[in-house]
Amino acid sequence: MLDIEKLRSETPGLANVIHFNNAGAALMPQAVIDAQIQHLQLEAEIGGYEAAKKARNQIQRSYYAIAQLINANHEEIAIVENATRAWTMAFYGIPFKDGDRILTSVAEYASNYIAFLQVKKRVNISLEVVPDDEQGQLDVAALRNMMDERVRLIAISHIPSQGGLIQPVAEIGAIAREYGAWYLLDACQSVGQMPIDVEALGCHMLSATGRKYLRGPRGIGFLYVSNEILQELEPPVLDLHSADWMSPDAYQLKPDARRFENWEMNIAAKIGMGVAVDYALMIGLDLIEARVQSLAAQFRDMLSEIEGVTVRDRGLKKSGIATFTVEGQEATIIHEKLAEKGINTSVSPRNYAIMDFDARGLDALIRASVHYYNTEDELENFCAVLNDLI
Repeated sequence: MLDIEKLRSETPGLANVIHFNNAGAALMPQAVIDAQIQHLQLEAEIGGYEAAKKARNQIQRSYYAIAQLINANHEEIAIVENATRAWTMAFYGIPFKDGDRILTSVAEYASNYIAFLQVKKRVNISLEVVPDDEQGQLDVAALRNMMDERVRLIAISHIPSQGGLIQPVAEIGAIAREYGAWYLLDACQSVGQMPIDVEALGCHMLSATGRKYLRGPRGIGFLYVSNEILQELEPPVLDLHSADWMSPDAYQLKPDARRFENWEMNIAAKIGMGVAVDYALMIGLDLIEARVQSLAAQFRDMLSEIEGVTVRDRGLKKSGIATFTVEGQEATIIHEKLAEKGINTSVSPRNYAIMDFDARGLDALIRASVHYYNTEDELENFCAVLNDLI
């Protein structure tokens, strides 16, 4: 069992707000805050380069901690500025050629889909969307029927930004392996709220952020690239960190995943993310997942009992993200009124995932995402306030 009171006592932000925006940026534990402040203080005292040199072991620990978190090798981990940077460094490093096919989902996130469209303008590739099944998740049978030797990439968001849906990513990975396609998994919302095993999922690449369910800092993320395909990818941007200048007309890429990094880095955030990962590992991802999904299930039941509220989450298995609409009320207005009461949520608008929103006839959703440190009392408080607002 989790010691919720202890975990809450180690989270200073909970004294100020009811935080249901963990899918945006979770509240950092004190250990993560302290690690960053201590390093920034060291930079102020002795200089940035010198502080980084002294913190070499802490920096290296971040790679090992992330590798442990997702069952990878530390040489397969790159630490970069954010999850978008991680995802794009992998995606734009893929050597697409005329006739290649990319398969993705109806619920895919805007930033990823825009990248697909940009590459489609440059290379004569086919971009195809796998339909959903009756549960609202990617239809695995349809995916299998769409596969052939021309499918270069399957790119999926594990948990879409705009709902509690958890995609059947292991089944997708098995199909990718069977047909020899590469598999890029956007795990921005899933890392930190459930166990992630890249071997079991079968993905070749995985991107994630520090600020969401990992409870780390903003402005930091990581990329996993399997050794299986690492040597076939050349990042779209290189510098003297990601490659070595060998002669006036030659360079050599770093042999490991650090070829996807660049020289300049927020060292305090890099250390902070490692501490956040160790904090999650100390608690246990199985316990975190059980707590988050239990709270979210209770929350959806409570929301559905409020007159005028419609819960919009889909999928056989659901995450800690709960989304809903209020009849006759704009999502942004409800979000703002909740904020006035000290309750943090966010809004997912149509342009975040237009195919998904259009298929469901929606313009915007209120997104309330719980974490293990939230309580049943906070769920009741949220619903009472929402009912009063309505």
